[in-house]
Order: sequence, then structure tokens, then C-alpha cells
Amino acid sequence: MSNSRRSFLKSTGAGLIAGMLPISLVRLSFAQSSQDFTFGYISDAHIQQIKGNKFVRNWDQGLKRAVAEANLLDPRPDFFMFGGDLAQLGTKAELDHGADILGALRGKNYMVVGEHDYYYDLGDYWRKLYGDEYYSFDHKGVHFIVLNSVLTYDDWNNKWETPMRRMQEMALLDNPNGSPFMVGKRQMQWLKKDLDKQSKNTPIVVFSHSPLQKIFRNWNFWTEEADEIQKLLAPFKQSNVIYGHVHQIQYNQIGNIAFSSVMSTAWPWPYPSTYAQAESHLPILTVPMNRADPFDERDATGWQFMNMHSGRVDTSFNLYANENRQLAWNDSRGHLVDTRYQEKQERIPPQTQY
Repeated sequence: MSNSRRSFLKSTGAGLIAGMLPISLVRLSFAQSSQDFTFGYISDAHIQQIKGNKFVRNWDQGLKRAVAEANLLDPRPDFFMFGGDLAQLGTKAELDHGADILGALRGKNYMVVGEHDYYYDLGDYWRKLYGDEYYSFDHKGVHFIVLNSVLTYDDWNNKWETPMRRMQEMALLDNPNGSPFMVGKRQMQWLKKDLDKQSKNTPIVVFSHSPLQKIFRNWNFWTEEADEIQKLLAPFKQSNVIYGHVHQIQYNQIGNIAFSSVMSTAWPWPYPSTYAQAESHLPILTVPMNRADPFDERDATGWQFMNMHSGRVDTSFNLYANENRQLAWNDSRGHLVDTRYQEKQERIPPQTQY
């Protein structure tokens, strides 16, 4: 265990948090490395305006609670990420209100743009608040990449009579008028150039809003260039993709790429295979998934605390209405595993019936 992780677990602040809040800190085995560090990840707040200064209280409170809990972490994570969909309909009022709540987060915060932030004005106001939609940065030997994975075809963007109609169409699930998410040619060219500069031994972490997998197109749990992006990541010894959008506990392993989702602070979505109106097209899941119950209003909502060690990301799922989960890289198995629910007899019904 690294000194930084040991001090985190033994600190008075961490003990206080564990006693007061639904945050589970579990002792895991970490490589001896001065480069170990932690970061927090909050996503999918969906702040929604009712009228004037009235907003949907439940979504407000989910984000406020995540920020309050994150601010009690001691020692502090090196930084935070917000994984997209700060707003519900992308209006200035919603984005400003969400930014006010998120602004109380103590520490450096990076942003991912979601489709609910984007399609009202094609990201104009979001860019005024937060800058570039895609970018990269380096931190303690790890190369981080942030993508805008919610772009779509120009013809689709331009065919709606009003900006709000466009936003509402993109916000619907199972919408025959919808359009698939993509990264786009210009951004793909930028991504290739960015990765070409990195040593193949450099740990890579990619943050996107939509999965960089083709999971379920009807709900845009899908990115058109997923296969191409995976090919770009394949040569790297340690590749990680972390995404929001799905409002679920979800993880997978494709080759050397570990995929894990970030939950919503607003509400959970069901899993596509539970949805009767459309066939599921899930990829082959190489890792048994320990899922929460999608039919519980608040199950699988919360935020994550992530530890970065030896180029891999371990995740503590901090659930509001279920037992907390720990997802950690297992060297002997070569993929992420849930640290508690590996044996079948340990799994609870929501983990097995989907």
C-alpha cells in the first residue's frame, strides 16, 4: 500500500467521513509508487429549471450532496472531474445554477460536456463557462484525455425549427428522430496526434460522456467511432476509459482497455436488457457485472472516488441507496473486479437477474 493511501485511510478526516456519510474506504493492495494519487468523479446532475429561480429539488440535492461529501475528503484528491450533463435542457439558467452548485467544490475541477449541456445552443454557453470541449493534460506520469463524444451529423443539427426542439429530440430515449453520438473527424485527427506523442508505456485515461463502446444504440449508449478509438488505445500497456451518460454501474474489459462508468447524482436508468421495446446489443461482457437495482428510484445514484496506481484506476462507488461498491484492478485476472461480490453466493438479486 502506498504511503499516500495509508495516510488517507488512517487520517482523522477519513474516519469521520466513514462514520457520517455513505462513503466506504476499503484497504486495497497498491503498488509502491510515489506517483499514486486520487481523484473524484461526479456526473450527470441534470439540473432542471421549473420556472424562474425554481429548479427540480431532487436533482439539486443530489449534486449538492456529492459536492458536500467530496469536500470532506481528507487528504484532498488531486483533482475532480465532472462527467457531463450538468444541465437537463442546456439553458443558460440551468447551466448557471449547476455551475453555482459545482463551484462549491474545493479543488481543481475538469469538465466533460454532455448532450444535455450541448444541443440547445451546440455548446456555445458551455464553452463560455468552461472552455474547450476536448483537451488533454498530464498528471504524475499519467496522460489524461477529455473528449466530446456527443457530437452528431450537421444535417441533423440544422433541421429543427428551434434550438429547444433540437435539444428535446436529443434528450429522448428510443426516439426515432434521434441521431447517434460521435466524436467526429476533426477530433479523431486530434486524438491520434495527441496519442502519437505519448510513449506506449505511458498510462492513458480517457474521459468521455458516452461509452467508447457500442452497447445500445437506441439509447445512445454508443459512440460511432468506438472501434477506431479502441484501436488507437490498443498499443498502450495501460488504457482506461471512464464515462458517464448511462446512469448505471457498468464496467468491461476489451483487450488491454478497462472501461468503467460513472453514476448519476440524479436518477438511475434501467439496463437495456430489461427494456422490452428493443433488442439489446450488448457487447460480450468479459467481466461479471455487479449491478444495482434499476427499478429502485435512487439505487445506482451517487458519485465515485478513484485511486490511480500503476496506471490503473480503482473505484469506490459511493451509493446513496445501496451498499457501496469497490471496483479494483486484479493483476492475476487481468481486469477489473468487484472486491466483494466475486463469488456467486455473495451476489444480491439485482446483480444476477439482468
